[in-house]
Amino acid sequence: MSPRLSARPGTPTAAPTLGLSRLGLGSDRDGLLYVPQSYSPDTPVPLFVGLHGFGQSSAYWASYPDRAESRGMVFLAPDSRGQTWDAAEGAFGADVEFVNRALSYTFERCRIDPGRVALGGFSDGATCALSLGLANGELFTHVVAYSPGFILSAGSFVGWPKIFVSHGTLDPVIPVGNSRDKIVPYLQGAGYSVVYQEFEGGHAVPSEISDTALDWFFGNDVTLP
Repeated sequence: MSPRLSARPGTPTAAPTLGLSRLGLGSDRDGLLYVPQSYSPDTPVPLFVGLHGFGQSSAYWASYPDRAESRGMVFLAPDSRGQTWDAAEGAFGADVEFVNRALSYTFERCRIDPGRVALGGFSDGATCALSLGLANGELFTHVVAYSPGFILSAGSFVGWPKIFVSHGTLDPVIPVGNSRDKIVPYLQGAGYSVVYQEFEGGHAVPSEISDTALDWFFGNDVTLP
């Protein structure tokens, strides 16, 4: 299946529910949307899309609604169709269609700034975020990969999104070398702007890493060790 997404930001045709709400697009596997209380249809806002890891759901991103509220951004967290994202299993499939539906749902309700749209993910979600984000780089301006495994190459990449990669040096699930020695050098060699941050820890997204990634997404200077 093609990784190409058709959903695009535009003029909303419906009013969003402020705060946290379910998408209502699936049954057991659905997703969450957070719209900050400060939202106004008169002002385009940033969008951060979060893809969970293996065996998880949108509930993984429990700290991100507060981050979205404090930063005035919309946060979207769809669920994979199965235990994990199909891109992390080696091929694009039904997840592409569902992510596209979730994005369309969001764009129909929220005025999103097309210059600030990030696709992020953790673990298998990071693998999917890199793979799907690079295939849709004219939609996603930024890609955030927390502890990714690899990049699924399916045809040519599109556009030039900026990329943030983090990885724990003690990760027992996906070795840090996957990012340090393979993914980051590959992306830099292909001409992408990449910020890479290692941290002393395991297979996780420490709070300070999330904050750094969001500072970077918002164009703020970040200090890396």
